[in-house]
Amino acid sequence: MRNFIVVTGAAGFIGFHLCRRLISSGINVIGIDNINNYYDISLKERRLEILNKIPLEKNTWKFFKIDLANKDSLLKIFEKYVPKTVVNLAAQAGVRYSLENPSAYIYSNIFGFSNILEVCKISDVENLLYASSSSVYGGNTKVPFSENDSVNHPISLYAATKISNELMAHTYSHLYGIACTGLRFFTVYGPWGRPDMAPMIFTKAILSRKSIRIFNNGNMSRSFTYINDIIEIIWKLINKPATPDSEFNRDLPNPSTSWNSHRIFNLGNENSINLLDFIHLLEEELGIESLKEYEDIQAGDVINTSSDCSSLRKWIGPIDYTSVNKGIKEFIKWYKDYYKN
Repeated sequence: MRNFIVVTGAAGFIGFHLCRRLISSGINVIGIDNINNYYDISLKERRLEILNKIPLEKNTWKFFKIDLANKDSLLKIFEKYVPKTVVNLAAQAGVRYSLENPSAYIYSNIFGFSNILEVCKISDVENLLYASSSSVYGGNTKVPFSENDSVNHPISLYAATKISNELMAHTYSHLYGIACTGLRFFTVYGPWGRPDMAPMIFTKAILSRKSIRIFNNGNMSRSFTYINDIIEIIWKLINKPATPDSEFNRDLPNPSTSWNSHRIFNLGNENSINLLDFIHLLEEELGIESLKEYEDIQAGDVINTSSDCSSLRKWIGPIDYTSVNKGIKEFIKWYKDYYKN
């Protein structure tokens, strides 16, 4: 039996890049995605076209259009291909959309993720990596954000579902011996990005000579993290699963029988940048000055995000981040080519 890696959210931004890296490296990959219409389906379909065209030698790439809520279909796939590693990137994304359609987040991020955990348990999956988010830090004012900081005060339902995922994974790791790694992503950007993310929104507005809505009057900063850096980190984490945390287990009531192998890492550029400075770099690369509309902060928004990745570096070694200048150049190059600007 071949050793397969399952990637959910395979047609999504990060999922697409990860699948491309894995397939190109000769890994057997099963991609799963429900291709929902949260944003332009044609972008997801184009990503899948690229994945389907990658030459296969001795490895396998198969894609299944399945919703994580369909537990029976998931089980059939897991029973047939017996994956040892699962990377769960499928989720209902977006902070602001969670204000409009909260049920979508409960359905996908809670119910869907619980099915992933169950099929991992039933199928004896050894290594589960899953997407969390920097949004879990809520209104924390201490920066940079550390995995040791409290996440008890989320300010959006999206963030609340991600905290729930972390707690659920922790429990399954403890009860069933699944190595689980939570990935707290910090504002990932780059080619093939999501249209609802700031870089795509800003670029489209600048090229269309339309106004950019800038919240909190521009007093915001983000750890913009280039997609290639994220994929490199995930690659290393796939190859170094979580192991039992001896310090945690030592404090359990019965450490001789208790087992826990659940780790959470920040995945973000440790050099955050002011939002207006980021926009200025887009303007310079496009050669167009943007039109700006300054507004108050929106509900659910975090003012500043800054990533402390010291725990991650300790686990996987040095991390070479792509500079924002270089990342924007690559992003704009792709954007102009894809949208024919």
